[in-house]
Order: sequence, then structure tokens, then C-alpha cells
Amino acid sequence: MTQPLHLKAYAKVNLGLDVLRRREDGYHEVRMIMQTVKLFDYITLQKNTCGQIRLSSNLPYLPLNEKNLVYRAIDTIRTAYNISNGVDAAIEKHIPVAAGMAGGSTDAAAALVGMNQLFSLGITQDELIKHGLTLGADIPFCIMRGTALSEGIGDILTPLPEYKDVTILIVKPPINVSTAFVYGNLKIDSQTKHPDIDNIMNYMAQMNHSAVGSLLGNVLEDVTVKEYPVIDDIKGCMIKNGSLGALMSGSGPTVFGIFENDETAGKALEKCLLLVPGSFAKVVHTI
Repeated sequence: MTQPLHLKAYAKVNLGLDVLRRREDGYHEVRMIMQTVKLFDYITLQKNTCGQIRLSSNLPYLPLNEKNLVYRAIDTIRTAYNISNGVDAAIEKHIPVAAGMAGGSTDAAAALVGMNQLFSLGITQDELIKHGLTLGADIPFCIMRGTALSEGIGDILTPLPEYKDVTILIVKPPINVSTAFVYGNLKIDSQTKHPDIDNIMNYMAQMNHSAVGSLLGNVLEDVTVKEYPVIDDIKGCMIKNGSLGALMSGSGPTVFGIFENDETAGKALEKCLLLVPGSFAKVVHTI
């Protein structure tokens, strides 16, 4: 029996999320600032001799078949490289599900990277990213990690200067949001308030957190906040309690705030939990 391979699958937040247009193929053209944060799931991969992909998880409601992106990531590599061995994959979730933090995508990214290591395939990062894109638009960034500008449908990634060790408070209210619903109800017109992505990137490079905080913007909030006003309540709570800026991540419902230090963020966390009991809340740092 081969040794199991243990991987960390890191979450992301969007410090800026702009949607430029809906393309003829139904995809949306985006311009987003992606940032990895130190909140992660554990993915454990091990070869098996039964020739099948077998998933297990600490969450009873997670699908353990081809509906799971980890399953599909493993299957993609097995098919592409004619691998006859089966794989056992254990998914230990700590990133909230359906939260706008790329939880499923980052697990799939870790599975792609892990398959490359487990079977010593020598696949380049660019090739892994191509495989990832066939499974989901956030997966290429989750393979690359760090700080990046994401354009096109999420397939054009430009690394940005590191924006690391910044204190971030994450609060996910106890609701789930469908990404398909949010994009399906998004209207881009002359009234749309687009975030200033270029300026956010400039201030990030200068590590000017208060300027970054003041410019945070996500066009998807127009749809999600209307449906779930609690998102605005959490943003307000963070700003009232010392946040330099707060924003919904991805299609929501997770809200994150940038803070000067862990102590201020910790106090704001307590206030947010009082406001919205049952929320997932954690102070993390950017990577």
C-alpha cells in the first residue's frame, strides 16, 4: 500500500469583482482580484487496487460521486493519463460550503495537484490549469494561489504583488446562495456601479490597507444583498467595529472585512455573531 498524500486546499476572497458583460455563450466576462486566505480543507489521496474512485468526507451531505468536483478532478487525470489504479480521497471540510470562497474549486485544485504528485506525472502548472478550467472557472486560480488578477471567464490569470499577512475577518451567515441564481439575475447596464479594480491593485501593491478597504467593490452584491439583506447587516457591523472596509466574497453570502490587527477583528467577530447567531466566523490572514 502506498503512503497517503496530504494536501491543504486554501479558500479565496475577491477584493474586487467586476462583471463586464454576458457573452453569447452564456458565460460572464469578469475582472476580479483574487486573494488566497489561510482557511483550508484537508484533502488526502491514496492509491487503491480496486480501480475505483472512492470518496469520504466529514460532512454527511456532501455528494461522494461524480457530482463532487474532487471526484471529477481525479477522473480527469486518470482518463487523460491512462491510469488504471483507483484512488481513495478523503475530504475534510473547514471552508464553509456554498459560501463564495471557492471551497469546492480549491478541493478540486488540490486533487489535480495531488494526482500529479501521487502518480509522478510531471504535469506542468500550466497544463494542470488547463485541466482545471474544464471543471470550473475558479480552479485555475486555486491551483496558482496567492494574489492575482482574473480576467476572461476566470481563465486569464495575472500574478500580482503579494498582499500577505493582512488580517481578514470572515463571516458567513447561516444561508446558502446559488451562484447560478446570482449570475442569472445580474443585469449589467449604464446604472451598474463598477469597482475601481486598477486603483485597488495599486493600493494593494503599496500595502495601503485603508485605501484598499475604501475601494472594495463587488457588482454581484446588487443581486445577492437584495435577496439576503443580512449581508448588508454584517458589512455594517464590521465597519462599525473597526473594519477598514467590508465586502461580500464571490456570489456570497460570505462577508469579509480588512482589519488593522487580529485584536480588533476578534472583537468585531463577537459583535457579528451576536447580530447573526449561527454564522461561521473566523479571523484569518492573507497568504
